[in-house]
Amino acid sequence: MDAEELISRYNAGDREFSGAYLANANLSGVALGEANLNEADLRGANLEGTFLYGASLSGANLEGANLDGVKLYGADLSGATLPDGTVQE
Repeated sequence: MDAEELISRYNAGDREFSGAYLANANLSGVALGEANLNEADLRGANLEGTFLYGASLSGANLEGANLDGVKLYGADLSGATLPDGTVQE
């Protein structure tokens, strides 16, 4: 799956993207509230300004991702690998 497919499916009402491979994807400024991105591979992704309110990113790999200005209110990051390589508890 690439960024365009994810955005298209999200806009059509789909919220299930667990395990998605989105390494190096440009999702800057995209609204993905309530999306299920559990175990997604978001290594190196550009998520600058992305809206992830209430999203589930449990176990997601965000290593090297740009999270500047990301809106994470209510998001689940348990077990996610953060940009610096640490794992969120």
